[in-house]
Amino acid sequence: MQANVIKEDGKATIKLNGRFDFNTHRDFRSAYEPLIADAALKAVTVDFSSVDYLDSSALGMLLMLRDKMGGANKEVALTGVRGNVKQVLDIANFGKLFQIC
Repeated sequence: MQANVIKEDGKATIKLNGRFDFNTHRDFRSAYEPLIADAALKAVTVDFSSVDYLDSSALGMLLMLRDKMGGANKEVALTGVRGNVKQVLDIANFGKLFQIC
């Protein structure tokens, strides 16, 4: 998986590409950790439009992201969710924890 960060107008988008699983936890953490201390950012969006697979460890990583960003008063949203990824997020009731667009 690749994780690219795009910052614009007080928002950051983490664009993921490929499989989002345990093997990618370092890349994902490296993408979001600098955003926590960035006072100019008020919201973070994770773009799943190029993700074709995620597992339970990816769900845990999303919860960690939510906790860290929440502690920094930043909102987190998920976007581009489709197919199997959408099914996994729906089964895990992530719609109650995240804004999913």
